[in-house]
Amino acid sequence: MKLTCAKRLLAAVLAGALCLSLLAGCSAKKPTQERYTAVFYDVFDTITTVIAYCDSEDEFNAQMDALHADLVAYNQLYDIYNDYDGVTNVKTINDNAGKAPVEVDDRILSMLELADRMYQTTNGKLNIAMGSVLRIWHTYREAAEANENEADNKLPTTEELEAAAQHCDINDLVIDEDAKTVYLADPEMSLDVGSVGKGYATEMACQAAEARGLTSALVSVGGNIRAIGTKPDGTQWTGGVEDPWNASDYYTSDTMLTSPINISDMALVTSGDYQRYYVVDGKRYHHLIDPDTLFPAAYFNSVTVLCSDSGLADCLTTGLFCMPLEEGQKIVESLDGVEALWCTSDQQVVTSSGWDEYLKK
Repeated sequence: MKLTCAKRLLAAVLAGALCLSLLAGCSAKKPTQERYTAVFYDVFDTITTVIAYCDSEDEFNAQMDALHADLVAYNQLYDIYNDYDGVTNVKTINDNAGKAPVEVDDRILSMLELADRMYQTTNGKLNIAMGSVLRIWHTYREAAEANENEADNKLPTTEELEAAAQHCDINDLVIDEDAKTVYLADPEMSLDVGSVGKGYATEMACQAAEARGLTSALVSVGGNIRAIGTKPDGTQWTGGVEDPWNASDYYTSDTMLTSPINISDMALVTSGDYQRYYVVDGKRYHHLIDPDTLFPAAYFNSVTVLCSDSGLADCLTTGLFCMPLEEGQKIVESLDGVEALWCTSDQQVVTSSGWDEYLKK
């Protein structure tokens, strides 16, 4: 039975969580704290897995309640599809495009400011103002997932994509830090923060957990991995990069592309073409859209970024995925504390200069 993209993602994340759990359980000596695991299913349309060491189950439960509440709040704030009672979110901004500035929460302002900076860093390849174009692809992909016959799947026309692209100018995103408002000057413009929202939320939620006293944890929000501290015995947390050419519905150590990667106090984020996609005439069309061509980017099968900030890593994976290798290498090498791994369309693996330093020996 053929799995839909959503089911493939669910299976991959569940199996990935199991793989992470196995990796996290390998320690050199018995920890002084107990190891606990929590799983959430209701944020960012994916599965969140947390492995943590705490002094007691009560402490762990209190930490997880707070972490979960933070992620739920960010999920509602960054949602572009749904309204929530008493919540002004990104959908509210889109609904008021061309009408009036919208006063927003600081958590929206700071996320948008990061995305705006990363637009500059990635030379426009990370563009949250592309909502009008991405909505078209989202609609066609959802229609394809509902089709029983793959032959009924369709592609957007060049004409409709080019018409939508006239409303993707990041300069029409007006942020007033003093008034704490966001205004879309183009009434046909809309924001899509899928390239930054989940990663930024993961980072902020983990920082808040650390401030509450959590010292040892591995958090995976739909595969967006963020490590807090080390394990109690002093060994580092580890993660992995999936082989995009042998990706399956079940992510195991057999499908890992490289040796395990040390990620203590680090984030590990991958963007790939092998999970969210649909097929037209035998060709796969994934969700990572190149702002220049308005079609799925064709440079790579996956890009992975390793750095200390999950929000930054999330932005970079999308931006790097949509640009030539040489351009991406220059950007990564110019950024302190950032490493990357590219899996090219001709099945080559390229890494930045410091990547191998993080491989688990």
